[in-house]
Amino acid sequence: MRLKRRAARSGYDLPLATDPTGRFLAWIMALMVYLGALSLAGALLVSDLAGRWDSGLAGGLTVQIMPTASNAGTDPRPAAALAFLRAYPGVQAAEALTPEQAARLVEPWLGAETAGTSLLPLPTLIDVRTAPGTDVADLTRRLKAVVPAATVDDHGAWLADMRRLARSLQGAALAVVGLVSLAGVMTVVFAVRSGLAIHRQVVQMLHLMGATDRYVSQQFETHVLRLAARGGATGLGAAVLTLALFGWASGGLRATLMPDVTLAAWEWAALAVLPLVLCLLAVVTARRTVLRTLEDLP
Repeated sequence: MRLKRRAARSGYDLPLATDPTGRFLAWIMALMVYLGALSLAGALLVSDLAGRWDSGLAGGLTVQIMPTASNAGTDPRPAAALAFLRAYPGVQAAEALTPEQAARLVEPWLGAETAGTSLLPLPTLIDVRTAPGTDVADLTRRLKAVVPAATVDDHGAWLADMRRLARSLQGAALAVVGLVSLAGVMTVVFAVRSGLAIHRQVVQMLHLMGATDRYVSQQFETHVLRLAARGGATGLGAAVLTLALFGWASGGLRATLMPDVTLAAWEWAALAVLPLVLCLLAVVTARRTVLRTLEDLP
């Protein structure tokens, strides 16, 4: 009688709310959504980082001229390098960094006092922006003919490696989302099959009373949907809280190449869609599992 009253309150003809497997389905779905949301957020953040690299480093060069004791204070080489670069076809802009700007670049590693001292010999750095298709090898060769001590750091080669790394990280994150979805499907299959085995006699009785396989399937679909929705909401809430805490903890970072850990509105919307997709996947899996299992029953 207790099972019947509980089944009536839940809206089921089958006492699915009492299944021991169903008790853990919501928690497993919550964990799946949590891991999937964090992985998807990681993929989105890496995508933002790759876009920042493209916009900030594409077409960029850094020319470095090391100081010498003989030219201390009156080094003519930076002016000669600047004159050459500004006259070279394809160079859109060339600006020498001030000693204060160069010191700020090494300040995170050496500290403000060490980086700002005049006893620390810092090279002259020239920030160069080139047009697409500029022959960097020819520019480097001709610059060395003017200033032999100059070295050219091509951001494009480094950027290509970073793009490959970003694509690999995105692929790994999306693979985790796929594995999480597969684990969710397997969990639903296990829970539904266990429920059918537990309530096999009740299902047979419903068949004798005229219930169709689709009617029995709807019982499991509603039960799985409720548990998946509950777990999805819990997992998404935990993921949002984790991302918010991570964003707050990294708020002090000011490195220009680090990704902004705050997501855009459409990215938050993409995370909100994830539990809905898993709920839909759970319902479809429950339906197919029930119908296929009932076909095999005598």
